[in-house]
Amino acid sequence: MLKRLLTLLCLLPLLNSPSGAQSPTGATPVSITTFTAGMERNTGFLTYYWDAKKGKIWLEISAFDTELLYYPTLAQGVGSNDIGLDRGRLGQEHIVKFQRSGPKVLLIEPNYAYRAISNDPLERRAVEESFAKSVHAGFEIAAEENGRVLVDLTPFLMQDAVGAAQAISQTKQGSYKFDPVRSAMYLPRTKAFPQNTEFETIITLTGENAGPFLREVVPTPASVTMHQHHSFVQLPDDKYKPRLFDPRIGYGGIEFFDYATPVSQPITKRYISRHRLEKKDPTAAVSEAVKPIIYYLDPGTPEPIRSALLEGTSWWNQAFEAAGYKNAFQVKLLPPDADPMDVRYNLVQWVHRSTRGWSYGASIIDPRTGEIIKGKVTLGSLRVRQDYLIAQGLVGDFQTDSSHVTEMMAMSLDRLRQLAAHEVGHTLGLPHNYLASTQGGSPFGRASVMDYPTMVAKVKGASIDLSDAYAKGIGAYDKWSIRYGYEQFANGANEKQELNKIVNQMHAAGLSFLTDQDARPEGSVHPATHLWDNGASAVDELKRVMEVRRVALANFTEKKIPAGTPMAMLEEVLVPMYMFHRYQVEAAAKVIGGQTYTNALRGDGQPVLSTVPVPEQTKALEALLSTLDPQFLAVPKSVLAMIPPRPFRYDPNPREVFKRRSGLAFDPLGPPEASAGMTLRMLLHPERISRLVTQSAVNPSLVSVETLLEQLLNQTWYKADPADAYLAEVKRLTDKLFLQKLIDLTQSTEVSPQARAVALLKVDQLKKRLTTPLSNASSMAQAHRLFALDQIRRLDGNPADIKSTMAQAPPDGAPIDPGQEWLSPDCDWR
Repeated sequence: MLKRLLTLLCLLPLLNSPSGAQSPTGATPVSITTFTAGMERNTGFLTYYWDAKKGKIWLEISAFDTELLYYPTLAQGVGSNDIGLDRGRLGQEHIVKFQRSGPKVLLIEPNYAYRAISNDPLERRAVEESFAKSVHAGFEIAAEENGRVLVDLTPFLMQDAVGAAQAISQTKQGSYKFDPVRSAMYLPRTKAFPQNTEFETIITLTGENAGPFLREVVPTPASVTMHQHHSFVQLPDDKYKPRLFDPRIGYGGIEFFDYATPVSQPITKRYISRHRLEKKDPTAAVSEAVKPIIYYLDPGTPEPIRSALLEGTSWWNQAFEAAGYKNAFQVKLLPPDADPMDVRYNLVQWVHRSTRGWSYGASIIDPRTGEIIKGKVTLGSLRVRQDYLIAQGLVGDFQTDSSHVTEMMAMSLDRLRQLAAHEVGHTLGLPHNYLASTQGGSPFGRASVMDYPTMVAKVKGASIDLSDAYAKGIGAYDKWSIRYGYEQFANGANEKQELNKIVNQMHAAGLSFLTDQDARPEGSVHPATHLWDNGASAVDELKRVMEVRRVALANFTEKKIPAGTPMAMLEEVLVPMYMFHRYQVEAAAKVIGGQTYTNALRGDGQPVLSTVPVPEQTKALEALLSTLDPQFLAVPKSVLAMIPPRPFRYDPNPREVFKRRSGLAFDPLGPPEASAGMTLRMLLHPERISRLVTQSAVNPSLVSVETLLEQLLNQTWYKADPADAYLAEVKRLTDKLFLQKLIDLTQSTEVSPQARAVALLKVDQLKKRLTTPLSNASSMAQAHRLFALDQIRRLDGNPADIKSTMAQAPPDGAPIDPGQEWLSPDCDWR
């Protein structure tokens, strides 16, 4: 007993010392001044102290139950587009508040997804108590003084806040976990500003089984070190007025349940996201802004890219002028003394990766109202090289090392201007509008920079012209959308009526809006919503693009690469030329079984829904079948003679070259297999096939599944082999790919039962044709027929025995144009 008492007496000085975690219960806490003696004090939105001896951050909390914004950021990334852990990647915003309970402080996130917008506190409390909150952290009070308390923030900061380990796992790049021993505070980027306080940490993940993407970018893959950032931001005042969302014009934003809503009205409230913008003179038709929206470009961006990005970003001022503002949108270089983490700076950041990759436009928003607090654009530096490579294939002719370089760079910089405008548009609140490439008065659409355009290459005689490759300014739709989001109406005006008037005027101008959900799925239904297409008619543009491709391949010589470059590198230039039609094929396929529709509201006068007429569907089918012609699919023999195996230390990036079954040698059947497989995949998409069943049942004159499959048989198996041996082998390859697709349809549970039945009928009809003897058939033709009959026999017996002939996938195409997939794991905006 005496020994225990002596031990306790020895410990009491430690418990009362500044380095102890907490004073004894009931005792007067040590003061903050005493506790932090010798520490570095940093004042700002949240005041903190740096304890250099212990490597700790002590946070001073002076306001409890006061809401603020917290979000994590990846300050220094991993450098792999596939993993997606890029420099500047934003995490999710959280409304939080510090709440004290005795000797403890909790960091609590209220649940703003469920609210009662009411003056009745009991009504608000009923909703608040019905749904869960989230506690992000708990802290023991270490010191206290004049109502202020001090807590150790370090454990909260020392975590994988952006979910990097999870991202590595989800992309199958290994199993990793946070290693606190190899992690520490990073003081140069830990700062306090008037409206935000920023903390940065060096975070290390350790693990094993690193995948190829990770091994490519990390010096020692067992240890992945990055910088993660924590931002605590002052929330805006309550003078911002939220604006209602309208599905007919595109805006991101917030939505929540409002339980104070009368039963006769929708309980879900939807607001758009936008920056706060007000006129100095609300009565003037055109006025300067009280506080203009200013975007700052990363000064680490090199010239001439820097000037192109500044110019493209500045295009948005044209839209704000249409909304009644003068010089309300500005773009500048980030000042040398400014910190990109300061919430006061909307930022356009230049990011490097090991491969070409997506660009992003994201925003930090107030989850209560939808107000944008900070816009953040991330532009991948290798994208411009992909655009230059495409220009090189189209117009390159290296008589000298500088031949056509000016022309190729001009197209690439035009693309960057459009890319900058596109991504900044996301940070202004705008989603993609994939109808814009079919609207706007131009032969190539161009109604919005929020679409994904591909370059417009025009055939002029025996050459290609890129002078009109990309639009050089904001689109007509962009002006209407900015008017909807930012126009300031006269005092006393009915805002809902004024907004509806803007939408109606936009429709009267021939402009409308459809976005990712309407365009991205390969089986999507609208014939005019697609990525990387141009023009009002997807079919006419496919034919035009096929002609550009023909000229590009006809002009393809060794002069597509500079002197001194390994000849094998010609393949990288060949890929985008051979696959130049890829996106227009997908666009044209949507015409077959397609339906035109709008986001119509009852009573607004818009057309609601109609099926694509018979002539257009038939025309699309004819055009798509022509992409399966052996002459179209074959690689020019002159090109085949120019591409040897790769030299030492020039290993190909597998994304940038054709898959092959021929080892080191270039495979002459690789490109045809990729292209034919792509067309067949689009035409025979399960959703499209199922729609053909229903559309022909409702209107027998429309294209049916039987018509489609019969036309494909006529283009493949029922057509004679060409005399040329190479073309004949290309044709036989296409036959086999189609047979496999046909067999797959008979077994698919994704298509309607009748579609499976028709596919089975066509297999049976083909079997009968193949059993009819052919006179003077070559051994290659006989082998081809024997292979097909063997596959069909296996289908009749045990389909599991079928040895599938799966088409080799084409080399990566995207991203060749703007943005990242909206609301995907690599989300390019929110």
